[in-house]
Amino acid sequence: MDWQLILYLFIGIIIGIIIGFLITRMLFKKQLEKNPPINEKMIEAMMSSMGRKPSQKQVRQVMQQMNRFK
Repeated sequence: MDWQLILYLFIGIIIGIIIGFLITRMLFKKQLEKNPPINEKMIEAMMSSMGRKPSQKQVRQVMQQMNRFK
């Protein structure tokens, strides 16, 4: 009887960890889609702070490179 309780407790903990991981992963992905870490305005500001005015083509090229390495 005692070993069954320990087994059920262990199985419950494992299932809880798996479900918690999947829910957290789903919420994290949804949050990243809603608020991407870097956008074109941030890249333009970064390039401007380095002392050069970037063209729209340069900004798009940097964005494409960053999206390629996701």
